[in-house]
Amino acid sequence: MTLGRPTRLDGSDRTDRLMSTLVGVVGVYRRMSQFSGKRRPPVRAVDRNLPLVVEAVEPEAEGVVSLRLANGSALPGWRPGAHIDLVLPSGLVRQYSLCGNPSEKDHYRIAVRQLGVASTEVHALTPGTRVTVRGPRTAFPFVGEGPFLFIAGGIGITPILPMVGRCVESGADWRLVYTGRSRASMPFLDELPDDDRVRIRPDTEYGIPASGAELLEGLPEGASVYCCGPAPMITGVRVDLALTRGAVHFERFAPPPIVAGEPFRLALRRSGLVLDVPGDRSALDVILEARPGTPYSCRQGFCGTCAVPAADGGSVRICVDRGTAVLDL
Repeated sequence: MTLGRPTRLDGSDRTDRLMSTLVGVVGVYRRMSQFSGKRRPPVRAVDRNLPLVVEAVEPEAEGVVSLRLANGSALPGWRPGAHIDLVLPSGLVRQYSLCGNPSEKDHYRIAVRQLGVASTEVHALTPGTRVTVRGPRTAFPFVGEGPFLFIAGGIGITPILPMVGRCVESGADWRLVYTGRSRASMPFLDELPDDDRVRIRPDTEYGIPASGAELLEGLPEGASVYCCGPAPMITGVRVDLALTRGAVHFERFAPPPIVAGEPFRLALRRSGLVLDVPGDRSALDVILEARPGTPYSCRQGFCGTCAVPAADGGSVRICVDRGTAVLDL
């Protein structure tokens, strides 16, 4: 497009010198922008996959192993509460909390309890096996200056362990209640500080699991509560803490329960299937019965592995989203 000669606004045919100058500047700018655009390097895709090698596999408790992952160079930094996506040789993807020391940049450490197909594959890994990692990412951020009350149940100690370590380093006011089925099933007992602020509470020594009120016993005034473990434990802590109007930060290792869910219907466009999802089940659960190879990971809605394109142009996280939809499956 060529801009014509600008004339004065008084109705005469004389050239408006100011506007003429601006037209010239605009023309030069447009020609320069076209020239610089041709020289601009192409945008490169960002590879977020980090290839690592299993350096060591160590037993930590009954049914629990830890993995040391490295590649011989400094790894991306992380903060207490972070996790990684572990892509297994089979292609399965699962999230695991980092439970090492954030200041050690040459490796990551995770711990896995054997509970299902993916964790069984993790337990079968041997030193030298190549895996892929994505992250680290933080869905359980550790913030504030204290006081802190940490509550861990079983394998839920993994994100809590570096949080306690950070408190020890900084001199923050903290306490830890660590519970599990038995001492033999509770990993990293020997890595906890030898401190009277640590309370170990195995169910086998008390006869019954701890209630939320018991786990919160001695809660310091104004403390932030960080809780990680089985869903019933988290629910108990949240209910009893609500009575004191306290704040709780938590991370689950199981899908959140479906409360007062409504049934809905899904149409799988490519498969030609129509699936009815009951009010007490997730879309993922029902889809897995019809298509066992459907990818998923966290089952809590934050990782995005199970997001499926929908006919309306959006996407559906089939582990948590509910409602009638047509999916590209």
